[in-house]
Amino acid sequence: MPSSISSSDYLRQPEGGQPDRAGAGDEYARQTAADRPGIAQPVPKRPVPRQPWGKILLAMIVLVALLVGSWEAYWRSWGSVPSIGNTDGLWAIQRRRIDAGEGNATVLIGASRTFFDMQLPIWESLDGERPIQLSLEGTSPLRFAEDLAADPKFVGRVLIGVEPQLIFTGYGIRTAALDYARKESPSQRIGQWLSMHFLEPYLAFYDPDYALAAVLARQPWPQRPGKKWLLDVRRLSLHQADRNGFLWDKIASDPEYGALARQIWRQFFVLPDDAPPPEILAKIEAEQIQRMAKAARTLRARGVQVIFVRFPSGGEFLDFEDHAWPRARTYDALIAASGCPGIHFEDYPELQGYYMPEWSHMTHSEAERFTAALYRIIKRDFWRAGAESGQGAGTAGSPTSTAATRSIMH
Repeated sequence: MPSSISSSDYLRQPEGGQPDRAGAGDEYARQTAADRPGIAQPVPKRPVPRQPWGKILLAMIVLVALLVGSWEAYWRSWGSVPSIGNTDGLWAIQRRRIDAGEGNATVLIGASRTFFDMQLPIWESLDGERPIQLSLEGTSPLRFAEDLAADPKFVGRVLIGVEPQLIFTGYGIRTAALDYARKESPSQRIGQWLSMHFLEPYLAFYDPDYALAAVLARQPWPQRPGKKWLLDVRRLSLHQADRNGFLWDKIASDPEYGALARQIWRQFFVLPDDAPPPEILAKIEAEQIQRMAKAARTLRARGVQVIFVRFPSGGEFLDFEDHAWPRARTYDALIAASGCPGIHFEDYPELQGYYMPEWSHMTHSEAERFTAALYRIIKRDFWRAGAESGQGAGTAGSPTSTAATRSIMH
């Protein structure tokens, strides 16, 4: 007697000439041990039903293409355009340039203003070399400064963007990029390469802001009484493969979308109910200044030229920053503690007067003009050939002397 038999074999060869008690006439019916007395339990085997698989596959492809095409057409009609996704994988590609032999490069670290307002092609046209853009939106540059300070391969120049609401609070939603760059697997690298070459340059909907879950979450669902819901930050920028980023022109050209961006920022101008007490906030602020100053001193000791730049803001955003993080207590204290030069936009007429439609970031064309102006100041007063590492020119109008004056006045 066989030790096992498939259900299909059993159906084709009923014992004793008896018809099947279950599924008679159905070649795909499953039988149980009760249907096969005296026969060992068979190894389960399920034949694939005969179907028009070619037609099914074709229909599936047509349906998917129709759905994807409709979603793409919808977002393009709304104004979206393709852009390289600002992923941790894209950041890791730029970070690895330092380890691959570009340790003497100019590196930019900061948050979204350093990211969107610094235009790499403009800098390259003036300097001859393209900077490495390592800034990340919504994130303090502290962890990234400490990472560079701990990397002996980095011996170049670093520009650190100062955005008060982030650098003096330590807030950072993208610091996981550091760990990702160290642990990125081969499959993740391949996925990043495939995405940025075959999907992101062509699909306007391929952005987290347009994911179905994100769209559904933005709908005006009934709110629970007593619960305050904050609007999520919407898409603000476009990015290129080397992480050259700039403000999306829809912020300026679409009055409704620009108003929405300003409305979202206003949410953060009010201290939340669960905010730490003032003494805790003051302690955090002091810790952030000391840690950043320590990282800057470590970099300078290795010959790295370091400069801090307070990027422009305006309107209600600037009023909020000046109230919550007064310059003398924060920016000037950081410059004094680090011993590094700093450039504050309020000290230079050529760094003022730029159009910022949502008070925090410049339009693309304005960012290009700003980058050129900032570069000329840096080369004129600070990063001269042969200058002592990290030291400014010490001119009468330099930010270092201005900071000292402000500190004495306060």
